Amino acid sequence: MAGVSEWLAALPLAQLLSPWALALLGLAVGSFLNVVVHRLPLMLERQWWADVAHQLADADGFRRVFGSAMPAPLQQAGKALATSNESLAPLSLARPASRCPSCGHRIRWFENIPLVSWLALRGRCSACGTRIAWRYPLLELATAALFALLAWQQGAQPAVLLWCAAGAVLLALALIDWDTTVLPDALTLPLLWAGLVAAAFGWLPQLTLAQSLAGAAVGYLALWSVYWLFKLTTGKEGMGYGDFKLLAALGAWLGWQAILPIVLMASVIGAAVGLVMKATGSLREGRFVPFGPFLIGGGLVVMLVGLPEVLGWIGW
Repeated sequence: MAGVSEWLAALPLAQLLSPWALALLGLAVGSFLNVVVHRLPLMLERQWWADVAHQLADADGFRRVFGSAMPAPLQQAGKALATSNESLAPLSLARPASRCPSCGHRIRWFENIPLVSWLALRGRCSACGTRIAWRYPLLELATAALFALLAWQQGAQPAVLLWCAAGAVLLALALIDWDTTVLPDALTLPLLWAGLVAAAFGWLPQLTLAQSLAGAAVGYLALWSVYWLFKLTTGKEGMGYGDFKLLAALGAWLGWQAILPIVLMASVIGAAVGLVMKATGSLREGRFVPFGPFLIGGGLVVMLVGLPEVLGWIGW
């Protein structure tokens, strides 16, 4: 009877954390990630412009730095910028409600069901018929697939939810970096600290706190060193500080031994994609490809396949 009782007690958790259940959760989370990917960069840009307005209002600071009074045109520009910023409607991940960017139609709840609504609407706005990008359902499907794979790999244990949360943040970061070449601290730093805290509390059985700390340090310093070596030899910046923080976060979750495989995979795949984009004339202004999405791709491979297997690929 004891065995039956234990089996019954474990059954709900096994069902709730099964690949199918977490795939459904992934669809819902993927829908939210679409909002994050679209709005978080806009929220950051608003904050940057607000910071500019605040700086232009600091006449004493201008005098300390430049040794003279702030020119009247700069003061006027600061006031105009502050006024413009104050006139903007509130913007957050929750407000305003989602609307069609073409006609302003407010998306109703039954038009916002992950994947189902996109299929029912045949990929078009119900009001104006404007096509809804494939990227929205694809991100929902990718998140669902990632959650299901993590559930299959990790098993029905609460720790799988931590890995799902980390995977969701990584997907959002990959798309934001691809779109804007920005890796927001609002995502990279919580991801880094979450990995360290999870290791400290023993929620990552395969990783001790010392290994997590070493992974974060090695991840950050590896790209930091490459950045400065490239800058000192060429006078140019080859990557941003967001890449350092991202690789540190991956190291905190996966350990220091994962850093080399991640960087190798990211470098090879990134170079291949860059060459294809160059050959097809699709490189953006400045002729560069963001490195973050490829670091994330390498990190997800290690996360899903397992570090021992990946290390075996490179003969370690």
